[in-house]
Amino acid sequence: MIKSMTGFGRCEIADQFHRVTVEIKSVNHRYLDIAIKMPKKLNFFENNIRNLLKNYIQRGKVDVYIVYEDCTENQITIKYNEDLAAEYVKYIRKMAETFSLPEELNAVELSKYSEVLTMEAQTVNEEELWKLLEQAVTGAAEQFVEARLREGEELKQDLIGKLELLKEYVEQIEQRSPEILNEYRQKLTDKVKELLSDTMMDENRIATEVTIFADRICTDEETVRLKSHISSTEDTLSKGGSVGRKLDFIAQEMNREANTILSKANDLTVSNIAINLKTDIEKVREQIQNIE
Repeated sequence: MIKSMTGFGRCEIADQFHRVTVEIKSVNHRYLDIAIKMPKKLNFFENNIRNLLKNYIQRGKVDVYIVYEDCTENQITIKYNEDLAAEYVKYIRKMAETFSLPEELNAVELSKYSEVLTMEAQTVNEEELWKLLEQAVTGAAEQFVEARLREGEELKQDLIGKLELLKEYVEQIEQRSPEILNEYRQKLTDKVKELLSDTMMDENRIATEVTIFADRICTDEETVRLKSHISSTEDTLSKGGSVGRKLDFIAQEMNREANTILSKANDLTVSNIAINLKTDIEKVREQIQNIE
């Protein structure tokens, strides 16, 4: 199937302690360019996220937004350093005895001394966190791909319609070519008769002039190649996959053939058809720019 290069996907995954929200959106780009915005706490997962997304995306400028809520930040544990507290008590009593000072020591005062009681946040389990983040990224990527496929199908149908129009233009040019030669031969014959009056015409000379003219304006090779390029574009669209670059190259070749036809045109009808052909080829190419 054909994928568009524009799309959007969103997924939110939560457990008892964490909540992860991932949004993915993209626009056209020649290559794959992934920009990830997320909390610093998740930076060590960046390579994992990029490698995961490459399974779903081949081209496009992709922006990934990750919001992380950690409910464990409010779950603080208190650590009691009994050995350090004993050291404080030991030296306070020694100081009181040495300097004949009253000993006014109680548990509340002792707990305020440095490092006797410390608060520690719960350690993050990286493996569990990655599982949660992986689910959120995967869910957003799957939605993102679905959106690209839907839009890609619309692009495909639009392109098929435009290709049918290109085939009509090529057929019109092929039908007009013999008429141009007949009209040129008749004009040449009439002109010679007018100039020579009753003198006998040289039919061989007229045939030679017509042949030279035909060779100069002949677009058979260009129309054959154009039909081949149109057919190749249709086949590529039907096969699907990541075909944007290939289709863009074919569109460039079609435009080159249309330019040659226009440059050879010695007839107003063919010139007009060739201009329309070039215009619609450009429309085809613009749509192809949206395909992955």
